[in-house]
Amino acid sequence: MEQISANLAFGGRQLRYRHAAESLSCDMTFSIFVPPQAEERPVPVLYWLSGLTCTDENFVQKAGAQRAAAAHGIAVVAPDTSPRGEAVPDDPEGAYDFGLGAGFYLNATQPPWSQHYHMYDYITEELPRLVETSFPVDPERQGIMGHSMGGHGALTIALKNPGRFRAASAFAPICSPMNCPWGEKALGGYLGADHNAWRAYDTCALLDDGAATLPVRVDQGLDDTFLEAQLKPELLEAAADDAGLPLALHRHPGYDHSYFFIATFIDDHMAFHANHF
Repeated sequence: MEQISANLAFGGRQLRYRHAAESLSCDMTFSIFVPPQAEERPVPVLYWLSGLTCTDENFVQKAGAQRAAAAHGIAVVAPDTSPRGEAVPDDPEGAYDFGLGAGFYLNATQPPWSQHYHMYDYITEELPRLVETSFPVDPERQGIMGHSMGGHGALTIALKNPGRFRAASAFAPICSPMNCPWGEKALGGYLGADHNAWRAYDTCALLDDGAATLPVRVDQGLDDTFLEAQLKPELLEAAADDAGLPLALHRHPGYDHSYFFIATFIDDHMAFHANHF
């Protein structure tokens, strides 16, 4: 790993690194907040997955999570949202919702995306190995959370890895990519036309198919411009009810899709995970 930056925050360290990612066949960056308690003992680790167009820096600079992470003694890891580099293909039309910055936390099977776009393997295997061998974190106490596309990633990864995460949470997640324009474009492009393959990366479909459950918190702003067409929390609510998923869905009038919304409720998410650690 190559350290890019280091900043002191609330007695802990906000660090950023670059490394060669074998699963993505490119260099990747990630950020990690190491709380002050890590100087004395291994601490729980919480993975944050960001949304479309973001990098690891959006969350680090805008969410304001470091204060609560330091108070609860939690390490927070924020990876990038897609593979990067000159050799990595992008949306041929330059759209924001596919290609660079839009990895959707899956393993692509269709060329040319299948060479680099293995974000699922990176998030579930390669990055945790790197974190667990390089920082004083306790792998027995893990959580995962995210925003929008990253909320989709956090929920699907948690459901596909039973027993690994104590809890999962999301801000304004894409609840059913199979049933929205963002998801249809991404799943079709990365995975092809077989909708059965799409089900492995759809929270509602995973619940319908009998995935193991875990505690989940979701916060959704009711003035979110993507609410009706892209996010559809009512689909998650129905699937969770049918599957017996312990879902706490909080709807907030007046809030939108931005990091102002995330910063408002990030302390609640940190406390939610701390309770399960």
